[in-house]
Amino acid sequence: MDDKVDLINRDPNNINQHVQSNFEDVLAEPDGTRSADCVWIYSAKCFNGGKSCCYIFLSALCGIFLGLFWGCGFAMISFEQIWCATPMYRCFSIYAIYVQKCVGTYLSCYLGPLCETCGLCFSRIRVDKSG
Repeated sequence: MDDKVDLINRDPNNINQHVQSNFEDVLAEPDGTRSADCVWIYSAKCFNGGKSCCYIFLSALCGIFLGLFWGCGFAMISFEQIWCATPMYRCFSIYAIYVQKCVGTYLSCYLGPLCETCGLCFSRIRVDKSG
């Protein structure tokens, strides 16, 4: 297990690209509708500062516990898949082959001759279109 954590690129697989929350991604003023420059500048500073402080606070308060929670959750999913679901699926597929053989034998022994007989009986029927 690799205990090294990349502190520079914290989303190397780009799984959170949809969470763009920079000031420019959230707020924008179109041409013709502008606030005073000082309002726009301080709004951006307040937005970025508030977002940063709130995120750091919530991360410090909950991040370690949520990391433990999600780690345990994915461990349980892995355990269930490895020790329960995969062996059960393998067991099911073994029994399914037996059922497939039984149904195939039934169809070929009983239903096959019946369909063949019906086909021979109805093969002599002719339909003439008169009109």
